[in-house]
Amino acid sequence: MTTQSANMDAGRSAAVAFIVHLIVHASCHLAELQVCRTCNGTVANGTAVGRFCASSAGRVEGRCCLRNLTSSRPEPHDITGLDLSNCSLNQVDDLREASTAVVIDLSGNPIVNISDLVFQGCAALDEILLPSNLPCPGGNASWETVGVSEGSLICQGQKNMCSNETAHMTFNCPENSHCDPNGPGFIMCNCDDGYHGYKCRREGKFPFIAVFAPLGGATVLMSIVLWVTQRRKVKSN
Repeated sequence: MTTQSANMDAGRSAAVAFIVHLIVHASCHLAELQVCRTCNGTVANGTAVGRFCASSAGRVEGRCCLRNLTSSRPEPHDITGLDLSNCSLNQVDDLREASTAVVIDLSGNPIVNISDLVFQGCAALDEILLPSNLPCPGGNASWETVGVSEGSLICQGQKNMCSNETAHMTFNCPENSHCDPNGPGFIMCNCDDGYHGYKCRREGKFPFIAVFAPLGGATVLMSIVLWVTQRRKVKSN
């Protein structure tokens, strides 16, 4: 009886994990394709994103450089470069789909102002090109080098704001947690291994099964109800 219950629990866990993986994978893939087609054209070889994509053996899809599929990294849809230069953009409000980008080019656009919050979460960002009238995200103190070239502001080498040498914020993470970079001028506190919950006060692993199993069951049940309802409508017609 105990072995049977354990097998059932393992099966439920695997099913829930599979459903969550499919939902996340599909959502991320669609989102990435949307940002890669913000404007017409494709990544040119001579641009900053084009040169980076060639040197990193990435593949071009629209205005994006995507990470190639490798045996060590099974997900091929991470955006490593985003080229939205000369797209006639007046504003940029959301780049969350490209939070994994290493190089972003927004130069040649009539952008008057852009919030630092747009780049929150872009911890991997190492180079960004902007119209020369804009400041670097997070301020110059968030970058190793700042310069202007061919009418574009270039911010290179994002600094680790969790480092004692670069931190300009008097903020300490709660006990049982640590500081992680979260984009230019941003940090986030993550729980140490073995802790979770509010201010990382709870010991042990986060109860994924207890939290997501009911959600997965409700999703499946709702899908069945909708399917049955549609079938009845079809038969009645």
